[in-house]
Amino acid sequence: MTMSAAVATRFHPRVEAEFMVKVFLNGKAQLVKADNLSMAGLKLLGEFSPQTTQVKITIPLPGDREVKTQAQVRRHHIDSIAVEFDDLDWDDMLAMSRYLHPRLP
Repeated sequence: MTMSAAVATRFHPRVEAEFMVKVFLNGKAQLVKADNLSMAGLKLLGEFSPQTTQVKITIPLPGDREVKTQAQVRRHHIDSIAVEFDDLDWDDMLAMSRYLHPRLP
């Protein structure tokens, strides 16, 4: 699948997200910058091992709650990864919606 085809098949729009996210890899926490966010996933900037397939993340939504979830790595890039969230509970989905809605085009 080409990159343009992947973008065309996205169901959830993405918005810029220039805040820090806590990522847990191999039992260690590290802060990384979020690049964009949607209801389904997140793009994280930084260097990640190509063997990374799953991460635990904490997303401190500005002015709201911290969303904690597991995520599957869907794409690796030289300087970033794209992850898809595992199940979010209702409170987390509502918090994500409150953050995303006013920023949508």
